[in-house]
Amino acid sequence: MNDISKENLTQPAPGTTEAGQTTVEDLNELMKVRRDKLQELIAQGVQPFGQKFEQTHYTADITDQFDVMEGQTVVIAGRIMAKRVMGKASFANVQDTKGNIQVYARLDDLGAEDYARFEKLDIGDIIGCSGKVFKTRKGEITVHIDNYKLLSKSLRPLPEKWHGLKDVDLRYRQRYVDLIVNPEVKQTFVIRSRVVRGIRNYLDQRGFLEVETPMMHPIAGGASARPFITHHNTLDMNLYMRIAPELYLKRLLVGGFDKVYEINRNFRNEGISTRHNPEFTMIELYQAYADYRDMMDLTEDLISNVAQEVLGTTTIEYEGTEISLAKPWRRVPMLEIVKEHSGLDFTQLKNAQEAYDATKGLGLEIEPGASWGDILNAVFEEKVEDKLIQPTFVTDYPVDISPLAKRQQDNSELTYRFELFIYGRELANAFSELNDPIDQKGRFMSQVEKRQAGDEEAQMYDEDYIQALEYGMPPAGGLGIGIDRLVMLLTNSSSIRDVILFPLMRPRES
Repeated sequence: MNDISKENLTQPAPGTTEAGQTTVEDLNELMKVRRDKLQELIAQGVQPFGQKFEQTHYTADITDQFDVMEGQTVVIAGRIMAKRVMGKASFANVQDTKGNIQVYARLDDLGAEDYARFEKLDIGDIIGCSGKVFKTRKGEITVHIDNYKLLSKSLRPLPEKWHGLKDVDLRYRQRYVDLIVNPEVKQTFVIRSRVVRGIRNYLDQRGFLEVETPMMHPIAGGASARPFITHHNTLDMNLYMRIAPELYLKRLLVGGFDKVYEINRNFRNEGISTRHNPEFTMIELYQAYADYRDMMDLTEDLISNVAQEVLGTTTIEYEGTEISLAKPWRRVPMLEIVKEHSGLDFTQLKNAQEAYDATKGLGLEIEPGASWGDILNAVFEEKVEDKLIQPTFVTDYPVDISPLAKRQQDNSELTYRFELFIYGRELANAFSELNDPIDQKGRFMSQVEKRQAGDEEAQMYDEDYIQALEYGMPPAGGLGIGIDRLVMLLTNSSSIRDVILFPLMRPRES
């Protein structure tokens, strides 16, 4: 019997340069050839875009359980990723959602007509086939097929397999091709799905109720961010794509739900970077009669449990750095860690002017009219944030930058708030929720003043939310975790675009 190795299957595509890059002219010619084959199939009465096809096995079932599968007849379906014709016998590599396997076709088994069509199949074509499982002399697990069907003719050639799809911009624009030629990418999104499922299971088991709140808001609230604006024609009113679900979820606490969460999209009209996409996914949860310390306990327990469940470990590597997600994590007040890394003691700086004077030599860009809390946060972001590699809860944020968090009883300039940082990146934000409608109204009015002064990210005044608080909201803890950034961490992905199937891209110029 003829034999072949995986290496033998990888054949250069016609019309490529020496470096393996297909030119535009060659691509057009290749596409013409494929369309000619399409017409030839139709003329022969072959349906090139087939119907339902029932598989009995995935490729991984066969390769992982070969001792059981040897000699059995299997029915598989997938995409041809490599092919080699050897006269009266041909080999192909078929890839499905779980892996790939070699198939072996012979003229004597298929008959002259079907074998001739098999010879003309292109890399990228999707086929279904049946046959017996065996192992070649070189040890390659193979399906010796006795029948096959063309299920979808590929009219556009794939990138050369030995180079893969390396153009990062093209990978994000054509994720469907990226998933075909870079199978490891698929695993990132499998892990993402498991992470989300793990979070749901964790919260469901602890009595939280999953809910859905509006995606279009008459008032953009719940976070400091610039919103996307749309318009409802029938009502003749502007609406905002939500920047956060927070205010609606807390209305549910007013209504009597004790534990609620939502996993869904937020939209923020801001810059695009390796950590920012205008459309992103968050988990937000709220628990009545809890506080921010409970949220810290929940956060580290949730993330460490999900890591253990999905990856089998709480020790991960991210961009060459080992990170331990095992509990407990460091908890440190913002004032303390700013002093630790910058030498500035903000407890001795009594007002904004003193803070501004003390930070002149740090090279910070301080906005005109910045408050004491704004300046403290600016120092933190510039001098501290990127140094927080291991999981760290930074606590006790200034009131000035925390309009929805409860003030501390012993220091009214600070709030019961924390942010979680890992590898210098914010992953979570939480606080003891402000449930005093009078204080909340005053904070909203301060935000309105900032907005009128030109701050497009300042929050709007939400009268209905104040009215809800006036009915009485129980003391509560709230938490938001960026799903995309968490998945980046758990999959060792350097860009948020690596963990979003279809990230927003600027249209390509024609």
